[in-house]
Amino acid sequence: MSDNPRSENKMGVMPVNSLLLNMAIPIMISMLVQALYNVVDSYFVSQVSQDALNAVSLAFPVQNLMIAVSVGTGVGINALLSRSLGQRDQEMVNRSAVNGLFLIVISSMVFVVLGLTCSRLFYTAQTDIPGIIDYGADYLTICCSLSLGLFTAVAMERMLQATGRTFYTMIAQAAGALTNIILDPILIFGLGPFPRMEVAGAALATVIGQFLGCGVGMFFHFTRNPDVQMSFKGFRPHWPTIRAIYSVGLPGIVMQSIGSVMVFGMNQILIAFTDTATAVFGVYFKLQSFFFMPVFGLNNGMVPIVAYNYGARKPERIIKTIKLSVMYATILLAIGFAVFQLVPGLLLDLFRSEEDVAGDLIAIGVPALRIISFSWLLAGFGIVCGSVFQALNHGVLSLTTSLVRQLVVLLPVAFLLARLTGNLDVVWLSFPIAELFSATLCAVFLRRVYRSDIQSLVPAQEGQR
Repeated sequence: MSDNPRSENKMGVMPVNSLLLNMAIPIMISMLVQALYNVVDSYFVSQVSQDALNAVSLAFPVQNLMIAVSVGTGVGINALLSRSLGQRDQEMVNRSAVNGLFLIVISSMVFVVLGLTCSRLFYTAQTDIPGIIDYGADYLTICCSLSLGLFTAVAMERMLQATGRTFYTMIAQAAGALTNIILDPILIFGLGPFPRMEVAGAALATVIGQFLGCGVGMFFHFTRNPDVQMSFKGFRPHWPTIRAIYSVGLPGIVMQSIGSVMVFGMNQILIAFTDTATAVFGVYFKLQSFFFMPVFGLNNGMVPIVAYNYGARKPERIIKTIKLSVMYATILLAIGFAVFQLVPGLLLDLFRSEEDVAGDLIAIGVPALRIISFSWLLAGFGIVCGSVFQALNHGVLSLTTSLVRQLVVLLPVAFLLARLTGNLDVVWLSFPIAELFSATLCAVFLRRVYRSDIQSLVPAQEGQR
């Protein structure tokens, strides 16, 4: 039996390079817009005060944890949907979508409770500066208690991506991001009839944008995504399907949650030098998103292609997709490396508050950006490998590489360098050191996955003879 382009999803028949770009570019564009509104948030907040910027920077671990749970669950849904589509198992496709959305709603409720009860405690555990605590408690309470928009938006986007409809994902994400960008100055500074809300305004602008993106994503999913038919009539959780989603998604959740632990730990190391160092670290994460978000968008386009062709038993398409993804990711991050080496001061100057008369943000930030960005030369390979492992149901390997990079190597090395040298600039070297360890481990794991899963695949047409 030969492939029939009329009966098979484009992920199984379209030329791989064209397919990858077709799938990834819309997501990459939307991710760039997402990165823009992350930077805009911090830019406007920095105009309020240094405490306001620090409050938003210190909130990153919790926001990252929300993203970890939503995106990790979404990746599990995405991989199971794509694999089921490749196997032509429509019942599993539909069951995956319904149970996945159920998990998304339950997960968001957990953060609602945490946001309403623990936001102030989170800040008092890190600092005793009243301004940071007050701003931060307001910010986190709003972001967490209204997190359903974020979680549901991610679920809708992943379902559209799983069936190859990434253009609609781009529109949904862009709608939410642009809404946030427009509302930020209005709500932060109280323009027109709106009251001045400062940091709380930034949080409210964010969640309004997330709910709008969620609404647009739901519209496209239910009107433009016929490959997935969702019905909640008589719904009961299907535990085998939930286990299948989390077999891929849970390692991803834990893996990204490790990032929250790493950032929290780094903030404790950095704040011992000066609170400006934590502000620099927060600004770094905003700026690096301009280059990493497109790489994550590339990965989001790659995962369903790899998962679909694994289900369809087409190893040559899997291999080509991986090679192209590594190449594009490396190019993107090499461009980012060049920018951070050439104009770090120009980037950091966007986030200087009027209080920073001495220019501490620039003095600390310029060497930080230049040193950390050396890790980017290897990061593209590691990011792609992690997503390949997830797409092929080896989420534990992704978890292992992330654990080694961020907790086993990065944090201990940063702590030791801080203690042994007392030099803040030297602490930033922990990032390229950790990335070198991670890339080596990824290469070993990728070779193993290739031999165990990809190399042994029998092409679908041969298996049907």
